[in-house]
Amino acid sequence: MSLPNITILSFGIFEQELLKNLAFAIQAEFGYPVNIQEAHLDISEFYDPARRQYNGNALLKIIDTSTISDSIKIVGLFQVDLFIPILTFIFGQAFLDGRSAIASVYRLCNERYGMNQNNPLLMERIEKELIHELGHTFGLLHCDNPICVMRSSTYLEDVDQKRKNLCQSCQTKLAIKGVKPMKTDQ
Repeated sequence: MSLPNITILSFGIFEQELLKNLAFAIQAEFGYPVNIQEAHLDISEFYDPARRQYNGNALLKIIDTSTISDSIKIVGLFQVDLFIPILTFIFGQAFLDGRSAIASVYRLCNERYGMNQNNPLLMERIEKELIHELGHTFGLLHCDNPICVMRSSTYLEDVDQKRKNLCQSCQTKLAIKGVKPMKTDQ
C-alpha cells in the first residue's frame, strides 16, 4: 500500500514543467506527496450557452466521483471559464472538508485582460489557487489575513496581493487536524 497523496487531475494540455512545479508547491504546503494524472472528460454537457461558461458545481461533483486509490484529496485543473449560479465567474471551488476541488487557469492569464503574457506570474497564480482550494478540502475557511493564501479572491488583484502560503493561524488549524504544513516566512 502506498502513502496517502494528493492527486492533480489535468484536463487539457498543460506543460509538464508547470504540473511538476504545482505538485512541488502543493507538497511543500501540505506535506503529502502529489501525483499528477492526465484526465479526459467530455465537458460539453457542463457548458451553459447563455453564460458561455462551464458549470463549476457540476464539474466539482464529477471530480468527487473519481476513484483514485490512496488519494486523500483530488484537484481537477481546467482551462475553461467556470461559474457557479450566484457568481459571475470563479477561479476555483472545493467541497469544504471534503475530498475534491477544481480550479481553472482561464481567468488567471494576463492575456485575458489585455496585458502582456507573464508565465512566472501565471504559475504563481495557479499555485495560489490550487493551494487555496485544497485548503478548503482540509476544512479551512476564508482567512482575514490579507496575505494568507486562504483569503477570498473575487478579482485577479486579490490573487496577486496574497502570498502562496498559509498564515500561521491557518497552519495551526491544519496541525490540529493532523495535517502538518511546512513553516512559512510569515
